[in-house]
Amino acid sequence: MRLGWLLVPVFAVLAAAPVQARVRDDALSGAFRCAGIADSRQWLDCYYGAAQPVRAALGLPPALSGQIRLATAPPLGGQPRDEPVRDEVMAAAANCNRVAGDRPWLDCYYAAAIPLRAELGLSVPVQAPPKPAITLASAQPTNVPSGPPPMPRKTGLFDGLFSDTKPIVRNVPMQSFSLNKSGAFTVVLSDGEVWAQSAEDEVYHPAHWRHAGPDTLVTILPDAMHTFTMTVSGEDRIYKVHRIR
Repeated sequence: MRLGWLLVPVFAVLAAAPVQARVRDDALSGAFRCAGIADSRQWLDCYYGAAQPVRAALGLPPALSGQIRLATAPPLGGQPRDEPVRDEVMAAAANCNRVAGDRPWLDCYYAAAIPLRAELGLSVPVQAPPKPAITLASAQPTNVPSGPPPMPRKTGLFDGLFSDTKPIVRNVPMQSFSLNKSGAFTVVLSDGEVWAQSAEDEVYHPAHWRHAGPDTLVTILPDAMHTFTMTVSGEDRIYKVHRIR
């Protein structure tokens, strides 16, 4: 594996991390286990799923179930693609251990995947986030912007980063919804906002609603990488969504 050259500096960083950051080590170890996956899009999902230990420690919604399954038991076989870009992602993810605070670390971890997202034609920030400090002594909690451009909220531009977990939509009735040929949904809320299911989510979380109306209440929260999660009253599923208008 091309990732072999990364192991010495990565484990040096892990050894220097404080005891309370061990959960980060679990995430990075899981990401390294994804190395045998041939398909780069599947590798990226595995990489995201590997972050679940940190998400759980922070009390955040879980990663997508399909991503967690990949990280738990990565499929092996075939020649891994885009290895130089994967190496770049993993090197940047290892450097995130020099960031103080698990929330900034997780945002940094997600931001490290930007080069591969660009390689795969997925959404990326307009401007790349700054790199973490290179010395442990100078590391300070940092908000690292990552993911697609911020979406507007009802009271202005969405200026919160990963640490902002307050709902931007809370128990708003679903006025109507539609499904495309792939089964991904678009919902119209009673206040006129329109939200659509993210492409990477539709495979794992197909919607099975029978009707919209005043009793079908929608709540939407910001998540990492400037994405959003949506829940609907009466069901336990968590959907990844983006706002259309």
